[in-house]
Amino acid sequence: MEILMVMTSHEQLGNSGKKTGLWLEEFAAAYYVFKDAGADIMLATTQGDMPPIDPNSVEPEALTLATERLFADAAAKAQLACTHEVKDFIVAEFDAIFYPGGHGPLWDLVDNPDSIRLIEGMFAAHKPVGLVCHAPGVLRDVKGPDGQPVVNGKRVTGFSNSEEAAVGLTDVVPFLVEDMLKANGGDYHKADDWQPHVEVDDLLVTGQNPASSTATAEALLAILQRPIH
Repeated sequence: MEILMVMTSHEQLGNSGKKTGLWLEEFAAAYYVFKDAGADIMLATTQGDMPPIDPNSVEPEALTLATERLFADAAAKAQLACTHEVKDFIVAEFDAIFYPGGHGPLWDLVDNPDSIRLIEGMFAAHKPVGLVCHAPGVLRDVKGPDGQPVVNGKRVTGFSNSEEAAVGLTDVVPFLVEDMLKANGGDYHKADDWQPHVEVDDLLVTGQNPASSTATAEALLAILQRPIH
């Protein structure tokens, strides 16, 4: 299995003066789900650099067994420190794509033409795409083969309006993930704030929040491991 993980290079949290970026646990949890299943993993960002890490995601209360494992994994840290650019990849190279969240993707991946090209190409090639937390926001400008928004008519989830309000960023983010998914025709579902929740609709896998990252990666992996008839 060949899996591409696509992450943000953006670190400014709007005009707040605060930093954002990749939510580390969402990367680490998925990375080890894939790695432990024997997948070959390639890492990409918009700039081909080390993704900026959201400082809140390395606070003690945000750390998990997966992040602790990452801190002790020299090879994984070296891979994360030197990613490739999204533009360098084509659909034929991968069996699946996974997008970890953090607020960063809302600024630099939503309208990124190379990211849009990859996601549209994956669905056209009948390959799965997984996104968790804020990352479903990168689907905003992605179209399906029918020219409609790719989430139109699909069961989806993503960081909820109530969760965004709880972290005080409703007026800072460029758009609310829940609102966008609904506006694009998505059949949006959620659990209570901060509880794990995953939606799978054909080849599209979405997770609601950081607590959903492991389950989202596992759901993507399950699609890859389906027997071929």
